[in-house]
Amino acid sequence: MTKVLATGAKGMLGQDLCPMLKDEGFEVFEAGLHNMDITKITEVKAVIEAEKPDYIAHAAAYTNVDGAETEQDTAMLINKTGSENIAKISGEMGIPVFYISTDYVFDGTATSPYKPDDPVCPVNFYGKSKLEGEIAVKENNPKYYIFRTSWLYGLYGKNFVETMIGLALKGTDCHVGNKFPPRNDNVLRVVDDQIGCPTWTVELAKVMISFIKDRPAYGIYHICGSGNTSWHGFAAKIMELMNIDVKIIPVTSEEFPRPAKRPAYSVMDNAGLCPDWRESLEKYIEQRKQNNLT
Repeated sequence: MTKVLATGAKGMLGQDLCPMLKDEGFEVFEAGLHNMDITKITEVKAVIEAEKPDYIAHAAAYTNVDGAETEQDTAMLINKTGSENIAKISGEMGIPVFYISTDYVFDGTATSPYKPDDPVCPVNFYGKSKLEGEIAVKENNPKYYIFRTSWLYGLYGKNFVETMIGLALKGTDCHVGNKFPPRNDNVLRVVDDQIGCPTWTVELAKVMISFIKDRPAYGIYHICGSGNTSWHGFAAKIMELMNIDVKIIPVTSEEFPRPAKRPAYSVMDNAGLCPDWRESLEKYIEQRKQNNLT
């Protein structure tokens, strides 16, 4: 039986990925801080040598984009050093590794979808730390799959979809990330000048499973929803599918300052590996309803 060691098993992606792997007949070792601290190479070595997985799905990461600006050492420790440790040990043992990266390795100045071999130049520290993780993986394990994904959402973690639904149902006038006192007109103000590709964790997990089965060439892949939208367009589609009557006002990034700069255009060419983002979002909303989430 093929065995997969999954780091970040209790994270948003991991909580979808691990059950899906099991459903496909794989044996799964769920790694987390309680049994393997990726920042400690001795722990990484001991666990990987004991478990002897056929693949490693490395989803553990520091993902707080704004927090990374002030917690740079922590972000780099987890995203670079942790990934380097995973890659070193898996590389020594000849184990293929999947590394989950981000669209934020790009600077957002492109005018057409980024391809995997396009130049990288992150504009925030989170993107820099994830890029350092990419480099560490490539340098330490030739059997790598780097999956750059974007605007990720799922049932089991903090994300834009759940934030928007929660704010809309509370009836507050707000920017994303900043709450203001309740108002009667039920307004959401959402950035409209950042363009990207919303991605459901389930679709990302499906691609990883297909790669384990089909074994395509090692390298960098863009695994994100097909098509693109702005955060404002994303929010509008969420409200439409949820049948929530709320006014969504577009604002500029300048009107909504954040500690970390975001690329204005982080659309990636996914080579048709994932469905249209709207189709995935519709399925996600249906899943929420089946789980009786409000």
